[in-house]
Amino acid sequence: MTRRDPRPPTTADVAHLRRCVDLAREALDSGDEPFGSLIVDAEGRVLFEDRNRVAGGDQTRHPEFEIARWAAEHLTPAERAASTVYTSGEHCPMCSAAHAWVGLGRIVYAGSTEQLVAWRRSWGLPDGPVAALPIGEIAPGIDVAGPAPEFADELRALHARWAGLDDRV
Repeated sequence: MTRRDPRPPTTADVAHLRRCVDLAREALDSGDEPFGSLIVDAEGRVLFEDRNRVAGGDQTRHPEFEIARWAAEHLTPAERAASTVYTSGEHCPMCSAAHAWVGLGRIVYAGSTEQLVAWRRSWGLPDGPVAALPIGEIAPGIDVAGPAPEFADELRALHARWAGLDDRV
């Protein structure tokens, strides 16, 4: 398999990304890191959605990882392959691997890992404990679209708020 460079999300993708960003806001409002994701079937029906739940101490409670677990339990291999996962932020390496191992289809993200790393560094925050690699470096066979520029300012503000910074940074 060869690595595919991400394409821009389509107009049809934006409504699902909007919901993901809303879930990210819900996570933040509940005291958690601002990430939200959902999975849709081949017909575009939302099957499952979740938000980040790492505040309790389990750093594996990313919504993308929960989607992989849910899909493995509830969908056939063919249904998983035909699905699309939408997410407010590009999958981390753990979630990219889970996505690939479970055999999920396309990934569409609103904000990229590159954007998040740049924002955090500009605010003087440390890098995370895991290398910030794009999806294609972990799971090169997955069809990926993102980022969606229309969400950049909103996502930046959510992450600034999570970091305890003024939303206007």
